[in-house]
Amino acid sequence: MKKIIATILSLGLLGGCAATVLGMGTKAMVAHADSEQLAVNCKSAYLCDYNSGECIYKLNETQRMPIASVCKVMTLTLCFDAIAQGKLSLTDNITVSERAAGMGGSQVFLQSGLTYPLTELIKSIVVCSANDSCVAVSESICGSEESFVAAMNKRAEELGCENTLFANCTGLPKEPQYSCAKDVALMFTNLIHNEEYYKYSKIWLEDFKHPDDRTTTITNTNKLIKKYSACDGGKTGFTNQAGFCLASTAKKDNMRLVSVVLGADNSDNRFKSAVNMFNYGFANYKNAVVLDKDANLNDKFTVDGSKKTSICVHPERSCYVFTANNVTPEIERKVIADDVKAPVQKGDKVGKIEVYKDGILYDTVDLVASENAERATYGDFFKKVAGEWCL
Repeated sequence: MKKIIATILSLGLLGGCAATVLGMGTKAMVAHADSEQLAVNCKSAYLCDYNSGECIYKLNETQRMPIASVCKVMTLTLCFDAIAQGKLSLTDNITVSERAAGMGGSQVFLQSGLTYPLTELIKSIVVCSANDSCVAVSESICGSEESFVAAMNKRAEELGCENTLFANCTGLPKEPQYSCAKDVALMFTNLIHNEEYYKYSKIWLEDFKHPDDRTTTITNTNKLIKKYSACDGGKTGFTNQAGFCLASTAKKDNMRLVSVVLGADNSDNRFKSAVNMFNYGFANYKNAVVLDKDANLNDKFTVDGSKKTSICVHPERSCYVFTANNVTPEIERKVIADDVKAPVQKGDKVGKIEVYKDGILYDTVDLVASENAERATYGDFFKKVAGEWCL
């Protein structure tokens, strides 16, 4: 049976005390920046916190627009999904079809009939937006680009994208296809949950080696990788119809932000707009630590059938609450214990802790045992009873 053993209202860092009311905050949602606070030179934009998804800035965020090669965010998503599902592995060799090798636009010049490791094809998509690699992986995963595009649209719907339609896996002009800044932020945030992604996204310049001993030098199209030290990932896009587009992410300390710029009139403006949004976000917002994975709660959990009457517990992971610097939200923790029975191994899940921000459930984190609790033997029970009898 699960039981609530403590509820706490507090501000700021919550270390271990589970029975003290530390204070009341000012209830407030994260405030949005306005156009006067941010110099953003594009048709549509969006800036949000990576962990919570809370919006900091938005401009025509649901307007349907072409996004050019930014659509490869979803192409890459399906690649990583296939790997996570065991359908493919990064070491698998992919045979390139004539159709894939014949794609125009940005490419890495794959040779039809040759095989390439999937990891190299993904790298070329992330770094230099290779259209030929996109089609090669789409055919490998779904059999044809058409089937792959259907899967792209299904995945977008699953993520909650309400203004997105894909027509191909490359972003080359084809009607009808569109997305919006808010949807791109959703898709890109989901993509960068894959830690493997960052192995490719931070590459600036590298030689792509072909099986026939040719070499193609690839350079990252996301110039922020070199020009903005906090940026460690992004996807660019450009067509005459879409203008200059960019989805990117940057991290400072414990806060990661995601920005989207669509329809800039030149390449410099898309990067400057993203930098201006990042700078504003990092200067005016914070992620306050409310659960520290390295700190035990003061609450000890009772263990039935053990030599120990109770054990120490700690959060499985840290929890951060996103907020504006000038706002102090009301934070509440609710500690819920499972019916814990011996034996218990260090690291076993023994309950959970719910974190509420301004009265709304914000996050749920598992609580795990900080120590072992062995099952008591008959001898242990006898000694306990005998000791109590002697008293």
